Amino acid sequence: MRLHSDRSTTTRAKGRVRTVFFTRLMVSTAAALLFSLPQAAMQPAAAQAKTARIGAMAFDIPAQSLAAALNAFGRQSGLQVSLAAATSRGVTSKAVKGTFTPKEALAALLQGTETQHSITPDGTAIVTSKHLSPLVTGSVENGSTTLDRITVEGEQVGEGDVSELNITSEDLGRKNPATIQDVFREEPSVKVGSSLPMSQKVYVNGIEETNLAISIDGSRQNNKVFHHNATTLIDPTLLKAVSVDEGVAPADAGPGALAGSIVYETKDVGDFLDGNGYGGFVNSSFNTNGNIFTTGLSTFGKQDGFEYLGYFNIGRGEEFSAGNGDEVLGTRTHFLSGIGKVAYEFESGDRIEISHEAIKDEAPRPFRANMGSTTGAKPWEPLVRDYSLARQNTVFTYTDTTPEGWWDPKLVLAYGETDVTTKVYLKPGTVPETYDVTGTTGTFNGKFENRFHTAIGTVTAGVDFYDDKAELDDLFEPATEKAKNLGAYVQARLEPFERARMSFGGRADHQWFTGTGGQEFNNSGLSGNISGEYDIIPEYLTAKAGYSHVWAGIPLAENFIMNPAWTYDPEPKPTTSDNYTVGLVAKYNGFSLEGSVFRTEMDNARAARYAYAYAARQVESEGFSIGAGYDWADGYVRVKYANIDTLIDGKPADSDTGTYLTTPVGEIITVSAAHTFADWGLTVGGDVELAPKYDKVPDGSPAFKAYQVVNSFVEYKPPTHQNLTLRAEVKNIFNETYSDRATYGQEFGEVTPLYQPGRAFIVSLRATF
Repeated sequence: MRLHSDRSTTTRAKGRVRTVFFTRLMVSTAAALLFSLPQAAMQPAAAQAKTARIGAMAFDIPAQSLAAALNAFGRQSGLQVSLAAATSRGVTSKAVKGTFTPKEALAALLQGTETQHSITPDGTAIVTSKHLSPLVTGSVENGSTTLDRITVEGEQVGEGDVSELNITSEDLGRKNPATIQDVFREEPSVKVGSSLPMSQKVYVNGIEETNLAISIDGSRQNNKVFHHNATTLIDPTLLKAVSVDEGVAPADAGPGALAGSIVYETKDVGDFLDGNGYGGFVNSSFNTNGNIFTTGLSTFGKQDGFEYLGYFNIGRGEEFSAGNGDEVLGTRTHFLSGIGKVAYEFESGDRIEISHEAIKDEAPRPFRANMGSTTGAKPWEPLVRDYSLARQNTVFTYTDTTPEGWWDPKLVLAYGETDVTTKVYLKPGTVPETYDVTGTTGTFNGKFENRFHTAIGTVTAGVDFYDDKAELDDLFEPATEKAKNLGAYVQARLEPFERARMSFGGRADHQWFTGTGGQEFNNSGLSGNISGEYDIIPEYLTAKAGYSHVWAGIPLAENFIMNPAWTYDPEPKPTTSDNYTVGLVAKYNGFSLEGSVFRTEMDNARAARYAYAYAARQVESEGFSIGAGYDWADGYVRVKYANIDTLIDGKPADSDTGTYLTTPVGEIITVSAAHTFADWGLTVGGDVELAPKYDKVPDGSPAFKAYQVVNSFVEYKPPTHQNLTLRAEVKNIFNETYSDRATYGQEFGEVTPLYQPGRAFIVSLRATF
């Protein structure tokens, strides 16, 4: 039997009151790095200007991330570009090729984005969000806005993160995701196991998300609660954008970025309103496979600096059927999610925001919620049992929307908590025979950082902390582990010379870890990263490479296997990792071709079971990915391929030994395409996932079966009623019977894995007002 046994299964008032301590700390932290830069780079960006050209000239800028496109625009036009970092995040530009004036080229590049722009007399192109503060005044003419003062100069050289994957608001709107699996379904390097949202886990290059720095609206997540449950349950209808650093992550991604990071951003008032006003929307959908109804309702408003947003979403439905027609027990839809945000922006530009986001899933689930069933179950255990999984996230954020060259601060304070309650079934005759058990993970965390703007890029320096707790409320053996961490970091994103972009930085961390019996372990460590891109042929061929070494301290164990009698012998050692990536990107007239090779090595990865607190594992993930595509004005087609092998202690990984570490992946191929008929308001598209047979499994285990799944959709937005969106889609068109490659237990003959839903017809309606 390969299954691990379940134990009882369970304000600056505009800088007039600047915090001297933090400012001095950040300046001193960044000083060594800054003093190494050329003297010209030491001047604030606002004090320097490139030689601007104003006549018609040739431009050739492929469609790409907005930050990268504006960087190319700056090089080709000779203009300095001022860009708010938050404005560019998750936004894709239009391609620009031909002879234009800089003003015409900039307007074409920004077409369709939620931005506005101007070119100042001193040769600075300023790009901002359409959602300006009351402080920004001026006139709007020909799609261009003249500002009274220069706003944030943000990521003018892009984020510099060479292995970053961005899923934009436009991508999410096209996918219309119902689960986190839908969010990543076109990305072969990111797999999501299980067909149940409450037990879906995300794997990046085969490494489980508990080994990545995960954040929601800037709040660090600590959700290692139960190995049968999701790590970060989130309703994708709340999301605005998602970004993933695959392997190499920057120092400001936070502590614990052993194999990268995932950043989730939820919707803001600015996503719905351009200025003062109020409104709302309602969206509803029906899924024939399980008769699943979901309905979401939102209201929002903005008036003279004050903003509010409220949204909740409810889903109800029955068990769905797999492709073979069999009903999959324990798969009822029964969730409630929501988010509330309140923000105020002072005339000084100081902005504060408080948000609270929560989701609850409560229904009968498979006894072990990440698998259908197992022959290793105890005879008195039922096929399903009640589960309640609730996660909440509260975040306070302070930013300055009108920063000065050396002062661009951000303060985040957050609290997050995940609770899982289920029922324990003891042997008949035991008193009691059943009882409820609850596992809780909580985190209080925050950071204070400042971004220094120079003529060749930015330097971010700051401090962060977390105070995490894992707690099991068990009738017989309650247990708790705790971990606290204090870190300081600096990350530079620079364009030291034309055609080259670099990102490098480091962090120092000290952790205090407390075991279930009060044992204390204190450890300190250093992390560093460096990555870069070089345009071999400007705008056509780019080489990129990156490396990081990460120190992550001792990770907390899962709540439901914690044992108050643990002795922590041998003494736990901090987990570390080394990540490598090398790649090439080629673009020409809308065509793109890219490839990369990657490797992650984790040392002293903690493997805990009820019988022992710690065992050190060596985890490896290596492979390569290839992507090709073609983008045109109203559509695209893309093909992606990933080949990923994972090892534990030098042997092929399996999904049981890999719990909280890794999972087998193998080869994954995705194809996606979409086209919009603008005159008709009609968009059609679809995607395909192919997973060939994978047999690099432990001796005696069956190979992972091949599968192919096809999805399609059609969306209609009436030209005369732009506030309405009608959508129809078919998922798993050919009714394939399969489990997603990252789903637990497929390589064990004694396990029936959770199957994905069979063919499903989904209709949805969205109305804004």
